Amino acid sequence: MSVLPVAVALIALERLIELCHAARNTRALKARGAVEAGAAHYPLFVLLHAAWLGALLAFVPWDTPPNWFWLGLMIALQVMRLWVILSLGPYWTTRIVTLPEAPLVRRGPYRFFRHPNYAVVTAEIAALPLAFGAYAIAVAFSLANLALLAWRVRIEDRALASRRGIAAPPVG
Repeated sequence: MSVLPVAVALIALERLIELCHAARNTRALKARGAVEAGAAHYPLFVLLHAAWLGALLAFVPWDTPPNWFWLGLMIALQVMRLWVILSLGPYWTTRIVTLPEAPLVRRGPYRFFRHPNYAVVTAEIAALPLAFGAYAIAVAFSLANLALLAWRVRIEDRALASRRGIAAPPVG
């Protein structure tokens, strides 16, 4: 059995389950008065992740033996991803949704990093292609992801600024 299509299928399944969970959390948060910021860029992230997995299936021979270091790192990253999701609990969503009166989460990886989920995703986008020797895919999608994340982090930091007790940074 080839490892590549199994790995891609498992990550795709994980992402689909997460999208359903995130949609449920988003609906619940909005019902409590939460507001979404940056909705316009959200489809670009969905497209990026779908294209990333599609590129692996389209351009990497399915019988490519995996590099077990990178594949092991990818598995460890899934544990970290779960830690992020569990730490945010009902506040975890794939969108920027903020509930004005809710305190910022400061447990789990949020004790150490402001955006741990983005660090995990950045590592994943590089690690999975590297597990199958797809250096060009790792570089191309990492650069695209970094560009989108730079945009998203500015929007998210602005949306959360009042809850952090600081003035919102200027848009632009």
